[in-house]
Amino acid sequence: MHDRVLIAAALAAAVASLAGQSAPAQAQAKEKCYGIALAGKNDCAAGPGTTCAGTSTVDYQGNAWKLVPAGDCLKYGVEEDKAEYRLPGDRRGSLTPLDRDLPQS
Repeated sequence: MHDRVLIAAALAAAVASLAGQSAPAQAQAKEKCYGIALAGKNDCAAGPGTTCAGTSTVDYQGNAWKLVPAGDCLKYGVEEDKAEYRLPGDRRGSLTPLDRDLPQS
């Protein structure tokens, strides 16, 4: 009987420990951000003329997207003081597809 009590206590402690852990970083909410990917560096479904990840053919292709942490997309091209958000020219990240920098057909 004593062994069952010890096992139950150990199991309860393990469950409590797991419950107190935060969610892994990969479980963080993400959003699609259009117009920020370099050629060949987009995530899946980059619009007409592409099939999936890595198939964009133009830097900052407006209909190609990358997954970024939720809330970060609209920082691209706006927060110039942070290198990770810099984009050339007047380009900005968008939550919807853009008509700029599309490949020539």
